Amino acid sequence: MEGIQGLIEGFAVALTPENLLFAFIGVVAGTFVGVLPGIGPALTIALLLPLTYTVAPEAAFIMFAGIYYGAMYGGSTTSILLNTPGESGSMMTAVEGNKMARAGRAAAALATAAIGSFIAGTIATLLLAFVAPYVVNVAILLGPADYLALIVVAFMTVGALLGASPARGFVSVGLGLVIGLIGFDAQSGVARFTFGIPRLLDGVNTVVIIVALFAMGEAIYLAARMRKGKPQIMAINKGRHWMTREDWKRSWPAWLRGTLIGWPLGAVPVGGSEVPTFLSYAAEKKLSKHKDEFGHGAIEGVAGPEAANNANAAGALMPLLALGLPTTATAAVILVAFQQYGIQPGPRLLETQPELVWGLVAALLIGNFMLLIINLPLVGVWAKVLRIPTPYLYAGIITFALLGAYSINGSTFDVYVLLVVGVLGYFMRQYGFPIAPLIIGVILGPVAEQQLRRALAISDGDALALISSPFTIACYILVVLVAIVPRFLKRWERRTAEEVGMEDFDPGFATATLRTVDKRTARREAKAAANAAKTDTDHDVTTGRKGGTK
Repeated sequence: MEGIQGLIEGFAVALTPENLLFAFIGVVAGTFVGVLPGIGPALTIALLLPLTYTVAPEAAFIMFAGIYYGAMYGGSTTSILLNTPGESGSMMTAVEGNKMARAGRAAAALATAAIGSFIAGTIATLLLAFVAPYVVNVAILLGPADYLALIVVAFMTVGALLGASPARGFVSVGLGLVIGLIGFDAQSGVARFTFGIPRLLDGVNTVVIIVALFAMGEAIYLAARMRKGKPQIMAINKGRHWMTREDWKRSWPAWLRGTLIGWPLGAVPVGGSEVPTFLSYAAEKKLSKHKDEFGHGAIEGVAGPEAANNANAAGALMPLLALGLPTTATAAVILVAFQQYGIQPGPRLLETQPELVWGLVAALLIGNFMLLIINLPLVGVWAKVLRIPTPYLYAGIITFALLGAYSINGSTFDVYVLLVVGVLGYFMRQYGFPIAPLIIGVILGPVAEQQLRRALAISDGDALALISSPFTIACYILVVLVAIVPRFLKRWERRTAEEVGMEDFDPGFATATLRTVDKRTARREAKAAANAAKTDTDHDVTTGRKGGTK
């Protein structure tokens, strides 16, 4: 009953004209950035953070909710039409969706992706509404040692499961911890990692760090790899404009299975949306009665991963709202947004800010419905967004980043920090170091230090108190499993990639490699496909001679 009552109150907040307008702006902006490869919801929210300080918290977070879900929708459009995933969670959609589009079934692929995202997002958001209060009731009972164990689990999961290797992930986490500790020690007053610079005594603004890594680092990385040429947009007016009865029959079980896979793996952090989408694709391929179609345009291969992707996005909000623990880059940016308004997510959030929390949950449902209405008829429009010249696009992003960094404190020092950290972000992308673990290290590092000191103070310095409760023991057992499982998980992902014809694809490196569209490679692949098709025609088995039928 608490969830139903909360949703009613949330709709009362979200259905005001002003908040509906912010929800609409969010879903349009989110779809826009989802379509553009390399520009995700984390970057968009980070860029908009300085512009929302004068807006009511409810309106700002309703807009952020629209961006969050909109980016999930938008990523499927380029995956299907251009074989170019806008986000790493859309990789598996590209495998079958682009094959369907090349066979003249782009409309059906886009429809099953949009409807599957809507169904999965709706179910996952309702689960969030009804399960979150119970998680909060358990979280209230946790002590400092328990919270420290949870944070260690978060560090391990994002460090081990993101990036080209666990080693790179843990290096990113460690670097984030160092950056998060810059400034005065709150207990001893000792200056740490300031290098004698007085402006660093108060630490580095987290928003500046996020904008620098996502915007400046991304722009420098893209400029270093830019190629001439324009992507070719596939025609979407071929074939049926809607799903057939057979398509519906094959899609709806995949939507439900994708939801059941994606939501728990978001609520229990496993380091991103790549794992649930791979699991969903593998499950659909194993359970399908049309196994011969996989690799050639099986609709289940689009429906399942898209549902898992959106369900995972909603599930990731569970640890953020109930425990104050971000497990993805976007959740980390949203946590920073809460902190900018003086709000700390966690067990007390439902008590102190019920209108904000339930308004956010209701906005997710409203935005999900808006996205279904907007995306189906406007697919062609979103595809044309890719014709925006890349230099103009990223020049605008850099401009917003510089203005945003300066507007936070009105300080040119923040602009210098932005540029320095932006160069760091470039080198991290260049060498396969993931960004999300660094962000989470910056945010949770000071919290972990505070909880560690509290736990040791309560136990009079007894370190065994850190593993004295069943909850902490369970968490550290999970940490050990996280250290072991990724090796087998990576092996399984590589085997799955080989089965779907992506032998050279490294799933762990997806976060870095999907940031840029290598247009020269795309043209080379298109030329190779054309040559292969010509060869097949020249050796037509029905004629038994070279030359084929005319």
